[in-house]
Parts: sequence; structure tokens; C-alpha cells
Amino acid sequence: MVKICCIGAGYVGGPTMAVIALKCPSIEVVVVDISVNRINAWNSDQLPIYEPGLDDVVKECRGRNLFFSTDVEKHVYEADIIFVSVNTPTKTRGLGAGKAADLTYWESAARMIADVSKSDKIVVEKSTVPVRTAEAIEKILNHNSKGIHFSILSNPEFLAEGTAIQDLLNPDRVLIGGRETPEGQKAVQALKEVYAHWVPEDRIITSNLWSAELAKLVANAFLAQRISSVNAVSALCEATGADVSQVAYSVGKDSRIGTKFLNASVGFGGSCFQKDILNLVYICECNGLAEVANYWKQVIKINDYQKNRFVNRVVSSMFNTVSQKKIAVLGFAFKKDTGDTRETAAIDVCKGLLGDNATISIYDPQVTEDQIQRDLAMNKFDWDHPIHLQPLSPASVKKLRVTWDAYEAAKEAHGVCILTEWDEFKQLDYQRIYDNMQKPAFIFDGRNVIDPKKLREIGFIVYSIGRPLDPWLENLPAMS
Repeated sequence: MVKICCIGAGYVGGPTMAVIALKCPSIEVVVVDISVNRINAWNSDQLPIYEPGLDDVVKECRGRNLFFSTDVEKHVYEADIIFVSVNTPTKTRGLGAGKAADLTYWESAARMIADVSKSDKIVVEKSTVPVRTAEAIEKILNHNSKGIHFSILSNPEFLAEGTAIQDLLNPDRVLIGGRETPEGQKAVQALKEVYAHWVPEDRIITSNLWSAELAKLVANAFLAQRISSVNAVSALCEATGADVSQVAYSVGKDSRIGTKFLNASVGFGGSCFQKDILNLVYICECNGLAEVANYWKQVIKINDYQKNRFVNRVVSSMFNTVSQKKIAVLGFAFKKDTGDTRETAAIDVCKGLLGDNATISIYDPQVTEDQIQRDLAMNKFDWDHPIHLQPLSPASVKKLRVTWDAYEAAKEAHGVCILTEWDEFKQLDYQRIYDNMQKPAFIFDGRNVIDPKKLREIGFIVYSIGRPLDPWLENLPAMS
């Protein structure tokens, strides 16, 4: 039996290994992590992450050929293939701070693998890493190998949260990068055979190591670029009376462009887009490509501009102040169908409103109060480090309340901000919400999930990103 060990039981490692175990019953898969709480959660009925379909896959395989353990060294020692899916956070200090990836956890994992291994291993980069990381890892392993051979592969993940299980079961492509040597190609073939249990051969792409590492960063940069492009257009639509939804629909009908990632919004979030673009920027700068670095920086600048513009619309609409006013925030996760709040636009929007002394009431069906308080208390990039390195007990934000009901959140509110596109927000009884709000009652739709015309008929003053402005907003500044 082939044995696979994955170091790191997070958003990538857990679901990926669960699907490999499901599709490869002859392979033993063990996910290891130093976090006792996280492993206990994976072994319980309450998994540590929310992802549609994940529960069913884990329950079917767990205890059969899928195991979760804190005994990291034992399972690394026994494994034939080791996936490394540890965090690669953005550096917060030192050389490259605010842009470069911090490879501390990766290096630590590599040294541990070299230390405990007694047989040849295939080591697979699953984390998102800078180009040529494999070369550094190779040096660490080979200098500590004691005669053991390690083959390094890059197998980047292309998962979207909320659809991760479907993405794993039916991927657009699986990319495997390896050395162009006989040993390297043998390792590529071994990993290819794992995925071939369920992925058609024409979707398993092979490349050299550096191409595979760079492809992941570039894929996320291109996706984020599309979002920033349509968000930039949304500002122009508001200024001219055009409707960004109609513009995007028309543009997306061009088969060369396509319809995906053309929804204007309050801004992109998630653990990857900003981090990977910053990483790409740093790599460009290190290689003397200043113009290229500045091009990709602009994608993030537009994203920040969009969040600031949204906050400014809220404040300027409500008589230029939200001080002492209650604002209901519907949705805190960075997108629907996930509980992930990393880099969510809601953090910056809430901080902007709190900065103007608003009182905020938040409802999200998947995000806990503890997580919201933690997110609003943390500094930039702190979220990307292990819990024990984050502030131990973040001070609770005083003018913040978290509810488990959208109607309760909106009760007596002056305004409502929709910041996540949860399907349930389309079905709410907005007449009931309006009746229980202060007047004039405002709705600021950061995801364009509601019908502005219907809400205006109820009596709301409505702002939808990139759509023709409500007469109330027409002469107010888009940015202060």
C-alpha cells in the first residue's frame, strides 16, 4: 500500500487529502498537524472548516484509509509521498516585509522531514510558494539527507472556497511540476498515478518546477485582476448612469473574455489573492522588473479604493456622519458558502465605519462572534500566522454586536450593508426590515444581490455598486 502523509490540516490539506482517500481506497492517507485542537476537530463531528460536501467525504473515509494525527514524525517516517501544506504567510518584518512570503514553516517542515526519514521520499509542495522555493527546499533536504534521495514536486492547488470539494472531484486541471531528470520524471509519474484514479489524463498537466510554482501565483493574479477591472468600471458606471451588471453581461458574452469573475462588488478577499499578488510584486522587484511590479500593485490599489469608496458612500449618504448610528452588516465571510474571513472586505468596511464612531450589528450564518472580534482587533497579516502567535485575547470592539438573525441585526438600524452574497439575503422580508428601521432607511448593497427597484418601492434609499444612483446620492461625493 502506498502511504501518503500531508503536513498541515488546514483549508488545503484537509479537503485535498479527504478526496484523495475517497478516490484511492488502496492508498493510506494521514493528515498531520501540531495543533491538537485542529486534529481533534477533524476527528469529531464538527470539522474545523465549513465546505459544502466535505462532511460526507470525511465521514466516508475516516478510519478506513483517512486518518488525522498529531504524531507528525511517525507518519512522515512511514510515508512514501509527503505533501507539505503549511502556511506561507506574508512577512510582517525584515527584508520584504508586507510583500514577500515567509517560508519559516516550510523550512521547518523540510528539516524535520530530512531528520526523521530513513527511506527515499517524494516531497510535494502543496502550499503556495514563491518561484524557486523548491530549489531551496531541495538544498535543505539534500544537505541533511544521510544518503536518502528526496524528489521535490510542485503540485499547486487551484481550489475556490465554497466549491473546493467539487473543484477536487472535477478539476479543470491538475498541475505537477518536477525536475527534468530521470528521477524527477519518475516522481512526477508516481504522483500522476495517484490523480489518475479519477482525473482524466488530458487534465493532468506536467511542467518544470519553476513553471508550476509561478502558474499558481499568476492564476490568482489574473482572477483578482478581473475583479479589480470590473470594480474600476463600476465607479465609472456610477458617474455616468451606466449599469455595471449590463456592461459586464455584454462584455462577458465575448467568448474570448467569458462571464466568470465579472461581478462588481465591495472588493475581493480570501487568503490567496492579495497575498499571491504581493508575492508576485516582490519577485518582480527582486528581478529588477519595476514596471511589471507596479502593474500588479495596481490590482490591489483598486481593491483598496473600492472598499474605501463603499465606506465613503455610506457616510456621505447618511448626512456625512454615522456617529452614534446603528449600521447592520449582513455577511462577514469573504464570499458565500464558506466561514473564511481572511482578508474579507467586511473587515475594512467595518473598521471604516467604526472609525466614524458607528455602532455595528453583524450577522453571518457561518462566522462566530469570536472570529469577528479577532479579525477586527488584529493587525494586517496577523491572521496568516498560527493562533498561538496572534494576540492572545484581542480586546473586544466595544461598539460591535454580533447576532444570529438578520432581522435582529437590522432592528432599529439606520442603514444596512450587505457585504457577503449569501443566498438567504435574496430571500429576506425587506418590508419587515424596513418597518423596524430608523427613517430614512438606507441599504448599501456591496454584492448586488437585491433588486434596487423593489426596495425603492418599499421606501429604502438604495446604493448598489456600479448601478444608476438613487436620486438621494446623485450629487454626493464618491470619495472624500
